[in-house]
Amino acid sequence: MNLFLTGALWVSSMIAGLVFLRYWKISRDRLFVYFCLAFWVMALQWLLMAIVEPPDEERHYFFLMRLAAFLLIIVGIVDKNRRVSGP
Repeated sequence: MNLFLTGALWVSSMIAGLVFLRYWKISRDRLFVYFCLAFWVMALQWLLMAIVEPPDEERHYFFLMRLAAFLLIIVGIVDKNRRVSGP
């Protein structure tokens, strides 16, 4: 059951990344690129967790990838808020 749920999380993260990629193609807003990359990093993390199936004491290495994904989201939000809008 855990493997099935991990696969579902992987698929949903990939689809969310594709949705943000589509929004980026429409608007050319860099925020969507950051979100796309963040969700793909999370998808990679879920895929590696399913393939490797690490014991509980070694899972923190994989969660560093999730931390990187959240940092990408934060960087995207900060980048969006720092840009100056045109007249």
